[in-house]
Amino acid sequence: MKKIITLLILILSTNSIFSQNTSKRTSNFNLENNVAVKGYDVVAYFKQKKPIKGKKEFSATYDGISYYFSSKENKEQFLINSANYEPQYGGWCAYAMGSSGEKVEVNPETYKIIDGKLFLFYNAFFNNTLKSWNKEEKVLKAKADANWKKITH
Repeated sequence: MKKIITLLILILSTNSIFSQNTSKRTSNFNLENNVAVKGYDVVAYFKQKKPIKGKKEFSATYDGISYYFSSKENKEQFLINSANYEPQYGGWCAYAMGSSGEKVEVNPETYKIIDGKLFLFYNAFFNNTLKSWNKEEKVLKAKADANWKKITH
């Protein structure tokens, strides 16, 4: 009986830790109506090489974050290796994360794939931050990586 109680306590505490980690992760992600990348298909950036709006009927959840896909095939591809398709910095503007460590909204149509990773950028009111990012990408990426680590740990 004692072993069963110990096992139950271990299971409950593991679930609690997982729940806390998922909650922290979702609170750091750029979500709109609990969906990442404003409903755009993250696989399409890589496979179709352009942003395509996803559909609710092709949705999947990875580590507490929901994604929409434009096709069943893209959803299945995502499920094979979800982490490879997630946007960097929780889907916040990569430029802002690098320049000031701030979570700034993005335009999902303004993006860049770098070393097989998806980076999103703010682009509104005559301010396309991808252009600024491209001028000093290496420095901004290193700063963004460090800033994101501070936010998530």
